[in-house]
Amino acid sequence: MQARFAAKLFAAAKDLGIHTAIETNGFYGDKLSDDELSDIDLIILDMKAFTREQHRLVTANIDNSQVLDFCLRLAALERPMWLRYVLVPGLTDVADEMKRLAEFAAGLGVVERVEILPFHQMGRYKWERLGLQYALAQTSPPSPEAVRQAVEIFREVGLTAL
Repeated sequence: MQARFAAKLFAAAKDLGIHTAIETNGFYGDKLSDDELSDIDLIILDMKAFTREQHRLVTANIDNSQVLDFCLRLAALERPMWLRYVLVPGLTDVADEMKRLAEFAAGLGVVERVEILPFHQMGRYKWERLGLQYALAQTSPPSPEAVRQAVEIFREVGLTAL
């Protein structure tokens, strides 16, 4: 949402020899030019889902084609990337979905690591303070075994996963 500011900040940081990184969901990746992306040393991309249907389910009907296009663009530009995937029981713990995402990520050739982030309730208070209904209020964190299985799915395709 602040692409112009971010681009100037990254350029200035690079001029000072500072390693740069950005965490994004990739939805607005087209707001930065290829030259501007070259000022970012590491893109940390929060992947909500891989398939369009699953992404729409997880994000209240938002299409993820822009996110996938951004991934392909980063691969073409050979920009290093980390992927983050939040494992939410009953929502994102779909083995086939994770396998498809893992295969896609491995095929990009620029994914340095994948972080499986177990869902937690630490942000619940934000929803309450905003007076919004929190759809995941009754969701528990995934079991250690579920996290291990998710990590293994990404490792099976040759990715470094934590």
